[in-house]
Amino acid sequence: MLDRATCQYARLARDARFDGQFFTAVRTTGIYCRPVCPATPPQEDNVDYYASAVEAAKAGYRPCLRCRPDSAPGSPAWKGTDTTLERALRLINEGALQHASLEQLCTRLGIGDRHLRALFQRRFGVSPKHYALYQQCLFAKQLLHQTHLPVTTIAYASGFRSLRRFNDCFRTHMGLAPSQLRRQAGTTAGGLTLHLAYRPPYAWSVMQRFLAKRRIDGLEWIDENSYGRTFAWQHTKGCFTAIHDPRRHGFKVTLELDDLSVMKPVVTNIRRVLDLDADTRAIEAHLATAIPGLPLIEGLRLPGTWCLFEAGIRAILGQQVSVDAAKRQSQVLVDRLGDTLAEACGGLRRTFPAPDTIAASDLAFLSMPGARREALRRFAAWYRENPASHDTAHWQMLKGIGPWTVDYARLRGTSHPDIWLAGDLGVKQALSALGEDDIRLDPQVASLAQLPDPATVESLTCTWITLSPLRKPPRPAGNSCR
Repeated sequence: MLDRATCQYARLARDARFDGQFFTAVRTTGIYCRPVCPATPPQEDNVDYYASAVEAAKAGYRPCLRCRPDSAPGSPAWKGTDTTLERALRLINEGALQHASLEQLCTRLGIGDRHLRALFQRRFGVSPKHYALYQQCLFAKQLLHQTHLPVTTIAYASGFRSLRRFNDCFRTHMGLAPSQLRRQAGTTAGGLTLHLAYRPPYAWSVMQRFLAKRRIDGLEWIDENSYGRTFAWQHTKGCFTAIHDPRRHGFKVTLELDDLSVMKPVVTNIRRVLDLDADTRAIEAHLATAIPGLPLIEGLRLPGTWCLFEAGIRAILGQQVSVDAAKRQSQVLVDRLGDTLAEACGGLRRTFPAPDTIAASDLAFLSMPGARREALRRFAAWYRENPASHDTAHWQMLKGIGPWTVDYARLRGTSHPDIWLAGDLGVKQALSALGEDDIRLDPQVASLAQLPDPATVESLTCTWITLSPLRKPPRPAGNSCR
């Protein structure tokens, strides 16, 4: 949690760089707000600060209808450093407690329910189920504010199985009925269009160039101001287009989805793909300390791939070839094996091939060594048997998959913040191009393992992927950032 003086400065300045990092609760009104709330700032003596919305709600405050805390970007800070808690949060955000019990979630985590409850009590002061329900209500509040969807549909899209249960839960957590909120707030957009916020700055031009260079026609579409793609999520298929809106520090996202019951985890994944929750201010401060004089791109983000499986396939296709060659192979794979989505998101689109489709094909249409084709088929067959797995520990047991493939897939497919591609040829050449005189690591943080925050490693890796160095590195001929 930030210190009180910093929070006071940020809320009085309405500094968007702190949006989502803390929430301001006003004792005299019983309401909690974002630091960017346009309302007249309350007196400091009447204010409490909380690191997360769920903590403010537990203290008895309800969300502001004006600044809409449900729309704030997420804060990596509240995850802490406990990897089990972070994994639990990810699974809950993917709907683990909407479709299964707490005991089943604990089985997936490999811990007992008593330990999981203790983790949540220590961090948020509530149980895992309470946390999950509050996140569902916050997402429902966002839909009530931003869409014309019927209340019944919003209940379903937020993960509730009955309207009565939704109404009861929403009234308990938000302090008013969903119908009252819609009457008071109105609707500002039609259909499935959402505003997804980030903390500025955001180096969109750099992100756009990176994604455009790797775009697969039909699967993805991109122009100067927007990026879109198709996707599959569990049993559902759909597509989205995200239009950059720098004046509002966010993206206007239009979404088409076969089954609205998975809307919440899909939106969460869109946020990850665009890296909307990164705290670039903190990352850049760490880098300035760790590597004085490093030329930084302000607001740099880590481009994500939709899922770990797709990232793994694209990494295998990129082994020992250039970025352009990897893109051509990916294009052929999608053209031959991707499912067609007729007239989706304004055109004829295709989804990325499913594991069973790739495993069943001989892949003879790919111009590559036979051993690499077999590696693709082995990897797809493994994923067919382990469809929900995020565990990459077993990948290197598959012939044809080494450390670089695993690390790169985790970097892009899960946005893991603690991946450093030390063996990547492109990274090595970018480091070499900067020159020994251009980088001076502080002795206290000379090892990447000693860097102040995992997000620093993310930014370092992202920096070498997209940095405009002092001298342009030669074109990589081997494994390089895809």
